[in-house]
Amino acid sequence: DRYQRRVHGTCIHDRKSITSDRLLTMAGGKACVVKDVEIDKFIKAYAAFLKKSGKIELPKYIDLIKAAPFKELAPLDPDWYYIRCASVARHVYLRNGIGVGDLRKMYGGAARRATTLPSHFQKASGAVIRHCLQQLAAIGVVELAPRGGGRNITKEGRRDLDRIAQQVKYPTK
Repeated sequence: DRYQRRVHGTCIHDRKSITSDRLLTMAGGKACVVKDVEIDKFIKAYAAFLKKSGKIELPKYIDLIKAAPFKELAPLDPDWYYIRCASVARHVYLRNGIGVGDLRKMYGGAARRATTLPSHFQKASGAVIRHCLQQLAAIGVVELAPRGGGRNITKEGRRDLDRIAQQVKYPTK
């Protein structure tokens, strides 16, 4: 039927990751996945969840890290590492098979070289992203992709991220 209920442009029956059984078992029949939620609200909620769980181990040199070589200062937010881990988890959720190199490009930006020279694109720090992926793998959110490198989201990770997205979209009163 051409008027079947659609999720993100594809029929539910065509997608293997989202089945009609899974949609019906979500709270009150209100289906919600990460793509349905505003990005900033989801990342803040998932970062708070990661911090509250206490399973993410921060690097010992967290106060000395810059997020990218083109940055002048370290991040000012004390919870910036949890926010970066939540953002990395969201990127892996949306694009299975993504690796450190792709994430470095996504988090990269313009390096201001001088007043007379034009700015030039630089990649972000790979060590921070790699450590985030290792910590997310340790808690079971991501895993190594079987072919071609990169990381995939696990079933448990997908379930956790969808649950947080549902809590953000439909908050309990």
